[in-house]
Amino acid sequence: MGFEPVGQVMGTAVLRLGRAGRYWGYHDCRFPRRTQRTPASPGTAVPTVPVVVSGAGAASATVVEVFDRARRIVLERVSAECLAVGGHGVVAAAVTTAPLAAQPDCLEFKVIGTAVRARGSRVRLTTPFTSHLDGHGFAKLLAAGWVPVELLVGMSIGVRHDDSFSRSRKLSSRNSEISGLSDLVRAVRADARRQLQLHGAERGGNGLILADGGAVRVWKEICTRSTGGDDELSFHDHLAETTLTGSTIAQFDAPPPKKRTLQVLPLGARGGEPHSRPAAAAGSDGQRRRRGVQGDRGAT
Repeated sequence: MGFEPVGQVMGTAVLRLGRAGRYWGYHDCRFPRRTQRTPASPGTAVPTVPVVVSGAGAASATVVEVFDRARRIVLERVSAECLAVGGHGVVAAAVTTAPLAAQPDCLEFKVIGTAVRARGSRVRLTTPFTSHLDGHGFAKLLAAGWVPVELLVGMSIGVRHDDSFSRSRKLSSRNSEISGLSDLVRAVRADARRQLQLHGAERGGNGLILADGGAVRVWKEICTRSTGGDDELSFHDHLAETTLTGSTIAQFDAPPPKKRTLQVLPLGARGGEPHSRPAAAAGSDGQRRRRGVQGDRGAT
């Protein structure tokens, strides 16, 4: 496709989380301060327990903003390295977040990829493109009339209070869906996808390619709104976190027309006897010649 690799480029940043756990206040479930009882019968009304997500203004939005800011920093640094080596963009870019072994309260944000440039071009871009697509995916994208714009990350953290109805379902010996956890996972995935789309609209482009489905991490902590006796303190909040990575793309040319299916017709005689069919059944000489041309084109 006319591109050549320049070299490996990387952007990294180490961020210290000054506060963590419940002191962030990011798992405020906003649940009313009252004990919920398991309904006496299936038809009994159960109070609605909301799922609060970071994208909708929940307290967890503070943590998500910190992570988003760190990822923007490393993407800016990998773009700067790409420009320094004369590249036009970065392919196979992977964003990772991992704690430092020697400093548990610090996280290292890193993006690493391969800088590429158009062969023979002396144009220097002010902002190189970044994409998670590897060489094969990048070539397919260009062949289809699209170009990558920027690597994006969408993150969401959601919280749901573990009420009495959900707890009874988890303790039951019957096979049944825990609707509370289903709602939590579904809401977090939808919020992360929505954040990715919003980031893509800000950067421009006509589409978005996801890198993966985004694994969901679920855990629980004691509810910060639970006060009083030991029975209330046993209530927990379930938290879910997911991160989606993708690349926004832009169309620079109309896609090529779809290839028509070629006709494949037999040229030999049926039954092993040459020219056994009557001329009327086979058609005129001109028709046979046209069929033969079509058959030659469709030969594989």
